[in-house]
Amino acid sequence: MAVETYDPRTAATTRVTEAPVTVSPAAVEHFRRQLQKDHSARAVRLSVKESGCTGFMYVVDLVPEVNADDIRQTLEEGVELMIDRGSLNVVNGTQIDLVTEGVNRQLRFQNPNAKDHCGCGESFSVG
Repeated sequence: MAVETYDPRTAATTRVTEAPVTVSPAAVEHFRRQLQKDHSARAVRLSVKESGCTGFMYVVDLVPEVNADDIRQTLEEGVELMIDRGSLNVVNGTQIDLVTEGVNRQLRFQNPNAKDHCGCGESFSVG
């Protein structure tokens, strides 16, 4: 799995061997299908935003272009995952899976940095 980081201050691109996020084959396939449906989208972007009662929530967007300071992670089947550099310290080490419960499917995030989750499951805190 190839991961590239780009530092806009120095215009340097660095390849690293350890991926900041692990994505299951089921989640990769889900992302691939979503990208195929949206012809304007080039990649999946993972970030966090302040939300909910405990602090942060995950944001997964289909994006038409890469932000200059995103961390680029190439997944299986050529799926590009962009990780917001400002969110990296919160999501580093996270495992993303697509789980099925009854007739519902959803992305599940196993984040070693999350110390607390709200009761509704929307937000989490890091400590």
